[in-house]
Amino acid sequence: MRSIDACPDGPRPSTPNVGRMSGSNKVIVGIDNGGTKNNVTVLDASGRFLIDHMIEVPSRVTEGPLQAIEAMEAVFLLGLERSGCDRTQVIAVGLDTPGPASATGVISSKGATNFSMPEWWGFDVRTALEQQLGLPVVYSNDANAAAQYAHHAHFGASANHRSSVAAIVGTGLGGGVVVQGQVLAGAAGMAGELGHVHIPMHGLLEPDQPLPRCNCGFEGDAESIASLTGIRLNLLPYWLTRFPGHQLTSMPIDQAAKALRGLAEAGDELARCVFRQQAMALGRLFTIAANVIDPDAYFLGGGVVEAAPEFRDWFLDLVREHTVLRDEQRAVAEFALVTDLDMAGARGAAVAARNMHPLHA
Repeated sequence: MRSIDACPDGPRPSTPNVGRMSGSNKVIVGIDNGGTKNNVTVLDASGRFLIDHMIEVPSRVTEGPLQAIEAMEAVFLLGLERSGCDRTQVIAVGLDTPGPASATGVISSKGATNFSMPEWWGFDVRTALEQQLGLPVVYSNDANAAAQYAHHAHFGASANHRSSVAAIVGTGLGGGVVVQGQVLAGAAGMAGELGHVHIPMHGLLEPDQPLPRCNCGFEGDAESIASLTGIRLNLLPYWLTRFPGHQLTSMPIDQAAKALRGLAEAGDELARCVFRQQAMALGRLFTIAANVIDPDAYFLGGGVVEAAPEFRDWFLDLVREHTVLRDEQRAVAEFALVTDLDMAGARGAAVAARNMHPLHA
């Protein structure tokens, strides 16, 4: 089994690069929509990303759909300006947003964290942007977009012959499943919701540790442990009882949860206990994936990827250790980190659009 932090050597059609292009070449624009910012990238026919850094504008989602769609158009135009491209070169746009939403970009009828205003409930964000821009728009869930980018950046020319699973640890636990280069969306667009997969708790929790509860209402799913929310609600309150007098006991729980990673990087015992349980949970999640799709690669992204190298490697090693694979799987499986995470959403959205609207050099 190989464990790597970067893409393998050799041609990488989806790796980032910067450049200008002639007006005869076609491009795809990728837009990553978030709760506060929109990010953008531009993908050309050779597989180069023509923007190598974050380009953001306020997303304005809290102002309502009309203002938010205008903000998406603003970042679209800014991306073209910064990449030296013309609007006439664009053949399609990839868009990702946080969920829950349907596979075609209709926000949940109950709203969502980033789309809490009633005007957003059941709103068709993909069609609205398509009408605003007068261009085809391909929609992706934000975690699926990151998974798509990780897959294509890692496998390059062989991406369409490989499968992978990605877990993105953040406030929640996002993820995505890519099969033969395509994100698995599912009948209702809710496939790849790895955070809400139930995992075995025996041997993971301490004998007196309460069963963790997720904000979605489930008990014992992966997100209830492997997320910042899981730390705040479940793990940290328990471990503070095991380390009386610890420096975090004097902090509000939200502040303490955010401080935990820095302490773990410094080797703090309590913090390492918390993250050890997170790594074990992710390993068990990947074990389930191994027996469902038998992927070529397991990708890990989120705050732990952006941590100090010693802690990051320690965490990834634990995830790998607790992923139970058969000998045949172990010989070929790869564990890798999601690179360029801040830009992975926009880039993955662009790749998804390219899959439906191929570019030809």
